[in-house]
Amino acid sequence: MAKVTKKSVEQVIEAIGGTDNIASVTHCVTRLRFALHDENKVDQEKLENIDIVRGAFSTSGQFQVIIGQGAVEKAYQELIKITGIEESSKEETKAAAEQNMNVLQKLVKMLADIFIPILPAIVTAGLLLGINNILTGPDIFYEGQSVIDVHTQWADLADIINVIASTAFVFLPGLIGWSAVKKFGGNPLLGIVMGLVLVHPDLLNAHGYGEAKEAGEVPVWNLFGLDIEKIGYQGQVLPILFASYVLAKIEIFLKKRVSDAISMLIVAPGALLITGFLAFIVIGPIMFTISNVITDFFVNTFNNFAAIGGLLYGLLYAPMVVTGLHHTFLAVDLQLIGSDLEGTFLWPILALSNIAQGAAAFAIMVATRDEKLKGLSLSSGISAFLGVTEPAMFGVNLRYRFPFVCAVIGSAIAAIFITVNGVLATSIGVGGIPGIFSIYTQYWLAFAIGMVISIVVPFVLTYLYVKLKKVKV
Repeated sequence: MAKVTKKSVEQVIEAIGGTDNIASVTHCVTRLRFALHDENKVDQEKLENIDIVRGAFSTSGQFQVIIGQGAVEKAYQELIKITGIEESSKEETKAAAEQNMNVLQKLVKMLADIFIPILPAIVTAGLLLGINNILTGPDIFYEGQSVIDVHTQWADLADIINVIASTAFVFLPGLIGWSAVKKFGGNPLLGIVMGLVLVHPDLLNAHGYGEAKEAGEVPVWNLFGLDIEKIGYQGQVLPILFASYVLAKIEIFLKKRVSDAISMLIVAPGALLITGFLAFIVIGPIMFTISNVITDFFVNTFNNFAAIGGLLYGLLYAPMVVTGLHHTFLAVDLQLIGSDLEGTFLWPILALSNIAQGAAAFAIMVATRDEKLKGLSLSSGISAFLGVTEPAMFGVNLRYRFPFVCAVIGSAIAAIFITVNGVLATSIGVGGIPGIFSIYTQYWLAFAIGMVISIVVPFVLTYLYVKLKKVKV
């Protein structure tokens, strides 16, 4: 990776339209994130030919320039010195970027802002469940038996790991409530409480609702002549999302109108109580029904048209990443995990898409004679194999377009194979090759074959395209 210098940063500023085109700027672990006045002023080709730049793309109203871990901080500080722009928080840059977004982009950004902060907890839980799978899954090391069946002294260890790992999913509404209420401008602690209210142990567990309803044993509260079902919303996403919005808005409304002297006695208790009643009477039942309709749609589609479902999601996932629309499916994944299915068939396709993008980047590494591109393709390919696709996707594959298409084709073929074979993930985990640890152990072989397909097909197609078409890379 080239060294960050004042000259290279000046070249970046010039390529994005100059200092006057920058409304705000911040950075994350690998990227400079710009809110620009006019993205049409960006010279993409000139920008991507700068030695410190590993790729650039626009998403969610922000123009993002990939610099790389460690180097991005140096580039950011140098940029601040050169431009004289004050350092911006991520929130300020996001707010500036929102001015350039349409309604759909704002909706996608809202979902991303809610779910991305809780992903570390979800991914960690997924990894730990993967360890639990290894210990409790039969036929991995012993025919017809699991590790704890043979080595019974490890059973309690597996049980403790399972408790720790499953907590994030058992109390998922609490995590979503914290993040959602914070996003909507309310007190995030109230969001946690609201989420936990919806999974209180005194309520009928949502997983037992169908059986209890069939037996006519659903408990109810009688409130002012209304029979309100006394059920929890374990594993549900939509009820807590909408309840969080209502909670935040009620809290904001009360804060503006209640004297500071009695604010503590009125605002939080009032907001929580009103939202709680609405959650059980209106929000919960309606959103529970809608959630089940969405879940049933995906389950029925993949059950009855597995190949078509796998093909479509395999084809569309990477393009959705480019637009940011993939964030909307986090909620669907979590909903599937919390359903009676107890797993998601969508997330394994994500992991294969990561691998496919990495394989296409590796093909460019082999085919090119450009030493800079070789190094970029190698590092970004490894990153994609480990679940982080942005450097490969935006730094290499989209730059030449055909590697991206080849990766999408490979991902779609692999997706068809694993979907037809009913592969399920226990949770959302780390993508790429480590993703196999989040897959139910009985589907490991099918998923491994899917990984081979997602490596071989994009690599061969990309390499042959370069050689047969004599493309200069």
